[in-house]
Amino acid sequence: MDLVVRAAVAFAFVYLLTRVIGRRELSSMQPFDLIMLVMIGDLVQQGVTQNDFSVTGALLVGGTIGLLTVLVSFVSFRVPWLRPALDGEPVVVVEDGKPIERNLRRNRITLEELAAAARQNAIASIEDVQWAVLETNGRISFIPRS
Repeated sequence: MDLVVRAAVAFAFVYLLTRVIGRRELSSMQPFDLIMLVMIGDLVQQGVTQNDFSVTGALLVGGTIGLLTVLVSFVSFRVPWLRPALDGEPVVVVEDGKPIERNLRRNRITLEELAAAARQNAIASIEDVQWAVLETNGRISFIPRS
């Protein structure tokens, strides 16, 4: 039972950590970020399993993490008022060709990153954008001016 409790606490910690880090950073991982993610996984695993290397322990921990992942997904789907807390909300970062500085700052997106994302979507300039939205998955959606 101890393994299940530790796995649940580790799940909550990692879930909270990913919400704090921010969706933009997680959608564009650099090699350093990937290494840090592996290190966090290893540190969390050590805290969860401690010295239990048994197959039963691995099944309990894996099952707990899997079950909690499905549970969070199910709750997000079935309880709409919790969805913003669990998944986040889309954020408008450009309106009528003008960047919304406050939203960019809050999500740690520079104007250069915004312009690069626009170019990747075949948009030459931010002024050519009616709306740009930072989606919950970390990608920026662009709606060009008509």
